[in-house]
Amino acid sequence: MRRGRALVTENVNLNSLTGTVDSTPLGKSRELCLLADALRKSCSYKEAVTKYLNSMLIDRNNADSYFGLGVCYKNLKMYPKAVKYLEKATELREDFYQAYFELGQCHLAEGISCGAIKNFVRAVQINPDNPEAILHLGMAHESCEEYDLALMIYQKLIENSPRYIKGYENKASLLIKLNRYKDASVLLHQILKINPDYYRAYMNIGLCFDKLGKRADAQRYYRKFLLKKPNSHQAQFVKTRLERLKNVKTQNMPFSIVNC
Repeated sequence: MRRGRALVTENVNLNSLTGTVDSTPLGKSRELCLLADALRKSCSYKEAVTKYLNSMLIDRNNADSYFGLGVCYKNLKMYPKAVKYLEKATELREDFYQAYFELGQCHLAEGISCGAIKNFVRAVQINPDNPEAILHLGMAHESCEEYDLALMIYQKLIENSPRYIKGYENKASLLIKLNRYKDASVLLHQILKINPDYYRAYMNIGLCFDKLGKRADAQRYYRKFLLKKPNSHQAQFVKTRLERLKNVKTQNMPFSIVNC
């Protein structure tokens, strides 16, 4: 592991020598930030933190250093520190889309829906064509049980990005949560039109038919799921359910829904 991290450092230093060497303090700060970026991208978060802090000691106005430091603390699940440095990044660069997006994720992880919504809205304003921020805005509203608004956001996402599967999946999952199984199954079939190998859609279509009492259809899609993903952590649940469906004489059988 240490050798791998040493290689990361070595590669960044070599790359920095391919251009004009900047020996000024700001140049040194930028080099430390690049080194920290490489460490962060290799998931060496604690080592990256040290490099970012050293970079900031030289240049306290580099938004990238604050952003990188915030992302490291987020990955280390130190959310208050992450928020502190990500907010500083947005102060230094008002149109810093990724910083607002990461801030939203931090607040969402902490269960602070209002903070998440505020930052995802700002991210969408900066980059309205990026579906990730819109998706997470819907998730933030869903987390505070504003289901109608979340459904509207997911639908807008589907309309704006018709091949973005997560939009369909999140809306379908919420519809299942609201016991709207027929509507959910329609969306899940749309996912399969985009990607016929998307195994989670088969699982959830089977679940929808199961809840609607359509046993034959449920069994068919459960089997398709098992063909696509036989080693899934959901496989045992599906096998058990298939056995019960084959043996049952009535249409309605209560069972526990597990997350996919």
